[in-house]
Amino acid sequence: MQETNAYKVVGLMSGTSLDGLDIALCYFERKSHGWDYRIEFAETVDYSDTLVSRLNEAQYLSASDFVKLHIRLGEFHGKAVKDFLYKNNQTADFIASHGQTIYHQPEEKITFQISSGASIAAETGLPVVCDFRSVDVALKGQGAPLVPIGDKLLFHEYFYCLNLGGFANISFDEDGKRLAFDICPVNYVLNFYSRRLDVSYDDGGNIASKGFVQEKLLKELDRLEYFSQKSPKSLGREWVEKEVFPLIERYNLRNEDILRTYIEHIVNQVSKVVDHQNNHKLFITGGGAHNTFLILRMKEVIGNKIIVPVKHIVDFKEALIFAFLGVLRLSREVNCLKSVTGSLSDHIGGAVYRPF
Repeated sequence: MQETNAYKVVGLMSGTSLDGLDIALCYFERKSHGWDYRIEFAETVDYSDTLVSRLNEAQYLSASDFVKLHIRLGEFHGKAVKDFLYKNNQTADFIASHGQTIYHQPEEKITFQISSGASIAAETGLPVVCDFRSVDVALKGQGAPLVPIGDKLLFHEYFYCLNLGGFANISFDEDGKRLAFDICPVNYVLNFYSRRLDVSYDDGGNIASKGFVQEKLLKELDRLEYFSQKSPKSLGREWVEKEVFPLIERYNLRNEDILRTYIEHIVNQVSKVVDHQNNHKLFITGGGAHNTFLILRMKEVIGNKIIVPVKHIVDFKEALIFAFLGVLRLSREVNCLKSVTGSLSDHIGGAVYRPF
């Protein structure tokens, strides 16, 4: 990429909650005071029930079927971007894609996000930056979270940046270093039990608000070993399926009570992380920020000033930041911090595919 101070980038984010592909056309400009940014256009492309089912089963596919899904999802994402740009009469310099995480076992140096960058590039005719996690895992890092450098450079006015997606992750500065880690599962669990009630998610936390906290289950959830570990640390679906779901299922509860109890578990875990005495601003984004009941419980339990921004930042902050990670990658600047992931060094992550 030619040296420039301004970039127009499509950021793609597809999270573990499988609620669709977030597409954001973002503008970045380097100024003397730092980076200016804006989201110019954004939308979420829903996944069909068939695709959601396929993605949920991806870790069980044969090698050949897994690779085929990797390619087909890239083609789907590429076509979605092409349609998005055409509909909004826009162009972009390149695309930065998170992909869909299927495997994340950093202790085994394994992480894999499907959605072929080559296929996206072929479909759109644009350069693609993707596979942001692999270098970090190879350098003995957790491979996650990756958003904190964007928090630090784009959202520095907030002390805590908390994202409530499939998992809750938080980032903040401590002793001059950026720290970040996954706190606990959020929508990955909430949506699972919502689907048992024939809805894709608990809108506004309305179902959970009608349930009752089951104290024994809550205490067991709060005592899971992960929550006493120090950072850097990260979570994946494998951990949820091994540790969380079997624990909940032992109690044979109504889904409403599971959701209510799990909301309280999320609040407890976030409350443990946040320093209540300094009343630092807690900036909340991600799909969980729309869970009115969850945010209400956080305001009741956590003393800090909680800020939920405008909807397009809530919904598309991660797509925005992955677009920014792509900017740093092509500018050959560090986009992953060892203080966050525990890797051997700060580094520049991301594979690049150029169609022409």
